[in-house]
Amino acid sequence: MLKVGVIGYGYSAKTFHIPLINASELFQLAAISSSQKDTIAVEYPDVAVFKTAQDLIASTTVDLVVITAPNAAHYPIAKQCLENRLHIVVEKPMVTTSVQAEELVSIASERGLVLSVFHNRRWDGDFLTVKTLINNDLIGDIRFFESHFDRFRPVVRQRWREQPGPGSGIWFDLGSHLVDQAVNLFGLPEAVTARCLPLREGSETTDYFHVLLHYKNLEVVLHGSCFSAAPNNRFRVEGTAGSYLKYGLDPQEQQLKKGIRPDDPSYGVENTQDYGRFYSDLSNEPVETEKGCYQQYYSEISAAIESGAENPVNPEDAVEVLKILELAEKSSARGTTLLLPK
Repeated sequence: MLKVGVIGYGYSAKTFHIPLINASELFQLAAISSSQKDTIAVEYPDVAVFKTAQDLIASTTVDLVVITAPNAAHYPIAKQCLENRLHIVVEKPMVTTSVQAEELVSIASERGLVLSVFHNRRWDGDFLTVKTLINNDLIGDIRFFESHFDRFRPVVRQRWREQPGPGSGIWFDLGSHLVDQAVNLFGLPEAVTARCLPLREGSETTDYFHVLLHYKNLEVVLHGSCFSAAPNNRFRVEGTAGSYLKYGLDPQEQQLKKGIRPDDPSYGVENTQDYGRFYSDLSNEPVETEKGCYQQYYSEISAAIESGAENPVNPEDAVEVLKILELAEKSSARGTTLLLPK
């Protein structure tokens, strides 16, 4: 059993990481670093609480550290963990620049440590369904792929993600998921055209993006808005044999917030009315959404650490995601299409 320390006690720690860790027999939640000592003492009385990330790292009481601190803090904390020979899981995006990411990958490789990034949306049920449809050639040769992550948040909140600074804004936050999924399906694009903008009153960081990834014989659209009160237009996949359309978001995040554990039979199961539909010349039919399984990520993390199995999210993939995030920001600022560096 691997002992785990979690750095940070905000939304991602409480909603995703701690519930997934506690639901697995492969891990023991051993430590948390946070200023919320009294709250944690009540909720997790058997867990050691450290005031700072540095104190937790120096304690040598854990095998794996999960970093859920604000994006700008990922790099120094991750580097310190690796220098102390600790395996790490880092919330997405891994860090705020691809240069930082490449350095961390090099350190982890040199020391034989697992460095992974929590691109959990690879285990969304709707994304798993899209992968199956594509891999089974049911849509034919894909010519157009559209992926949205829209929400209705028209008012700026006092949260670090909405404050100016490296790695802030929804392009680095939600966009990193969409880029990772697109690259996971299609590989690296040839070029990028992007609009990453602050559209809300008083906004000082990106709260809207519309990004085109250009491939040979394929166009990919990644879109995120804070003004969408309608159901989320999640996927539109068009190919030579038909089209798949999907609305709504994967249920796992809301289920975890409600305290539904991954071992509950209802976990990761989407309501039938939310299924996507496949359209062709001859048919118009619902497609059952595959069961989502964020817990699979942590199961594979354990195997990677304990037996050298494949890392569920290769950190080199996260480096490529960051390069596309950076290139899109440059494209938006310059108002032009930019080629992906070779």
